[in-house]
Amino acid sequence: MSQPAPMITRDGRFAYEAAGDPGATPLIFLHGIGGAARAWRQQLATFGSRFRTIAWDMPGYGGSVPLASVSIAALADALQQFIEQIGASRPVLVGHSIGGMIVQKWLVQSPKLARAVVLAQTSPAFGKAHGDWQKSFIAARLGPLDRGETMKSLAPSLVKELVGDDPDPKGMELARECMSSVPEASYRAMMLALIGFDQRSTLKDISVPTLLLSGSRDNNAPAPMMAKTATYIPSAEYVELPGVGHLANLERPDAFDKVLGGFLDSIAVKHG
Repeated sequence: MSQPAPMITRDGRFAYEAAGDPGATPLIFLHGIGGAARAWRQQLATFGSRFRTIAWDMPGYGGSVPLASVSIAALADALQQFIEQIGASRPVLVGHSIGGMIVQKWLVQSPKLARAVVLAQTSPAFGKAHGDWQKSFIAARLGPLDRGETMKSLAPSLVKELVGDDPDPKGMELARECMSSVPEASYRAMMLALIGFDQRSTLKDISVPTLLLSGSRDNNAPAPMMAKTATYIPSAEYVELPGVGHLANLERPDAFDKVLGGFLDSIAVKHG
């Protein structure tokens, strides 16, 4: 598999990996809290023959500059700036987990700029800003760091908790590598950015072809919740991958690519 090239935007703020013909339709991948641009390498290679495939490192990840203040809205603004920097006209966006939340927020300000979107294993809301559930969720995620653990020491257990049945060993190795290299400050900031996120009221306004992709064993973005979310989006298609946890593209890369490929064929995205 040819390695995608690591790149940096002209303003030096965003690091990303890219493959394929620069003149082809842009297909942009956004990773989750424990991810990185390199988590999408198989997808960049798989779809690079038909698209300009691009995976960003979120602000504060890899070679991307951290934001002064992290929120989903600020990340959506950063996404728009990234799209402008790379000159991606009418991209297809694939957002995983918090990446999917960023895409939902971005769609509110840029409803017509995307050709299509894929919301992979994500949610339109993260409880209430002051709810006990969030407090316990955040405490469970950040407590070990408060007690002196590191991202590197936590990575194996964090990844194990996220995945479903019989995950691909190479994908798991990459997942642990991505998780262990997330800067602790970025991990903490992204976790806190989730609190109070709620785009449920804007789902009905999503006007581009949309695929919602879930895993039947995903405890972070449960399949029934995603299936319900799909019913609120006018042009949504819903696919559930059996036995898959929260990291579909790494757990079952071929199954993920098949579903994504089918969706891209169905929207008849042409070269150019």
